[in-house]
Amino acid sequence: MTRAVTDPDPAGAAEPEVFPPTLREVMVRPQWIGMLLLCLVVAGVFAWLGQWQLGRAIDTDPPPPGATEQVRPLDEVAQPGQYLPEPLVGQRVETAGTWVPEDFLIVASRFNDGVGGYWVTGQLRLTEPEQPTSIAVALGWAATEDEAHAAIERLEAEASGSRSEPVEVTGRLISDEGPLPPPSGADPQTMTRMSPAALLGRWHDVEDVDVYRPYLASTAPFGGLTAIASPAPDESSNVNWLNIFYAAEWAVFAGFAFYLWYRLARDAWEKEVEDLEDAAAERDGEPRPTAS
Repeated sequence: MTRAVTDPDPAGAAEPEVFPPTLREVMVRPQWIGMLLLCLVVAGVFAWLGQWQLGRAIDTDPPPPGATEQVRPLDEVAQPGQYLPEPLVGQRVETAGTWVPEDFLIVASRFNDGVGGYWVTGQLRLTEPEQPTSIAVALGWAATEDEAHAAIERLEAEASGSRSEPVEVTGRLISDEGPLPPPSGADPQTMTRMSPAALLGRWHDVEDVDVYRPYLASTAPFGGLTAIASPAPDESSNVNWLNIFYAAEWAVFAGFAFYLWYRLARDAWEKEVEDLEDAAAERDGEPRPTAS
């Protein structure tokens, strides 16, 4: 609103003097009160999102220390086709099954206690599920490719001759490393990452078979290989700092909603004051100077 003061003497024929509104008077106008309510709703949504992020930033029920070293049945830790949750990466599990012949493959660029070498991997067809189910297993480490091939020959002989006899496997459950193309100039079939997805493309007899996304690094080696060095994973913090950062961002957004309302109201007030000053200058016959 604007305020007008008139000359008490009507004979003076003085024009009413109009005073500009204050910032507070502009802010309490209905349109700006409505805008404030809208900003309150937006800020409330941002605050809820920040609380949601903060609630997931702190694990209120973290696994106890050493939980990954307790051997658990495979089907209690993960299910076929599902990603392995972060707290369970490196969990020691046990399962049983039979090796599928002709599916023993080599993965290069594997280091064992800092020494480069090769892993021999196999497809383990599990015995317990009614639905045919397989998991990729790293059976052991070899220092040279020739040693890896010799181990595969032994494993093929055992798998072909005693396929009906299951083997028990205990090891660490580890997430898929993701496939990579072979190095330049190398054999196109060379694999340098332990990826069940890549192995699945080269396995036999996988029609209508469920496959685990993570792989199993066997604790005890097979086929005369060397045991894979697989230490216990580091104990992770129960605080997710990335989620805390996101929660802080939502708080900033909520504050910005109020600042935006204030800035828009102030701009409207400044424009109204400027218009009144221009009108007063024109009435007095003194054009208002403009910036050159």
